[in-house]
Amino acid sequence: MATETTLILLKTDCVRKKLCGEVLKRFEAEGFTIRGIKMLEMSDAVLKEHYAHIADRPFFPELVAFMQATPVIGLALEGEDAVARVRDLLGPTDSTKADPGTIRGDFGEDMMVNVCHASDSTENAAIELKRFFKDGEIFAY
Repeated sequence: MATETTLILLKTDCVRKKLCGEVLKRFEAEGFTIRGIKMLEMSDAVLKEHYAHIADRPFFPELVAFMQATPVIGLALEGEDAVARVRDLLGPTDSTKADPGTIRGDFGEDMMVNVCHASDSTENAAIELKRFFKDGEIFAY
């Protein structure tokens, strides 16, 4: 197993429903270390870059409005095989297909209203962490 750091975004539904503490508690209970955390307002430019793979889809304006409804919370989480383990804890992107006991199964509603974004590979985690955290904002201890 390799120690990895991955990006998590606690999305607007998580913030609005006051689930941030519960989600953080679940990550920490699984042994993950918070190496960076901050609240972010998502600009159009950042959202277009972050969701470039779907920016041309008809639902993209709805996604932008959703992600700008409140600030989101960005996390840099470290742990053994963090990318895969975090995604397992979350459950599938489509919350309607997520098992009870997973974060999305317990708190999500659908494909977009699904509590968290999580990096899907170590390569994307590195890119996404740089997108949301500046030098000196991810700590080692």
